[in-house]
Amino acid sequence: MTDNNSNSNSPTPGQTNPDNQATGPDAEAARPVFTLQRVYLKDCSLEAPHAPHIFLEKQEPQLEFQLDTAEQELGNNLVEILIRCTVTCRFGDRIGFLVEANEAAIFEIANVSDEQRTLLKGITCPTIVYPYLRANLSDLIQRSSFPPFHLAEINWEAFYQQKQAKMAESAATRQ
Repeated sequence: MTDNNSNSNSPTPGQTNPDNQATGPDAEAARPVFTLQRVYLKDCSLEAPHAPHIFLEKQEPQLEFQLDTAEQELGNNLVEILIRCTVTCRFGDRIGFLVEANEAAIFEIANVSDEQRTLLKGITCPTIVYPYLRANLSDLIQRSSFPPFHLAEINWEAFYQQKQAKMAESAATRQ
């Protein structure tokens, strides 16, 4: 007995359908994957070496900040992206506070080209992680009795391009 409802045009798993789209387990394995697994504050410290006298300071504070990124492959298509930030607040020659923080996240990145993976790790991932770092630093500084402070928005594409240019320049001077 034959099944009149069966469609002879339906591909079996692993074959392609009339639109040349893979089906079955092969199609599932070939789909690009980009997933945020977890965001966490990996390390954080605040020093206020001149407290409590610094709170009586009338000078306008000068803020300096340094920012960098790092990555670590964890295996199984997982990667840790880390943003490292140091903020220094000075009142003349005295330090009001010094904050160092590392905000990190684990991402799953699979079935993309090496170029796409590099861009995801260098631009997209930091764009996702940075707001968490900004919020944590702002909260920490304000809870330490200093005036509200918010890190500026970052154009991560420009940051990535500058970092790549510095790395290329450094490599060229070593040769």
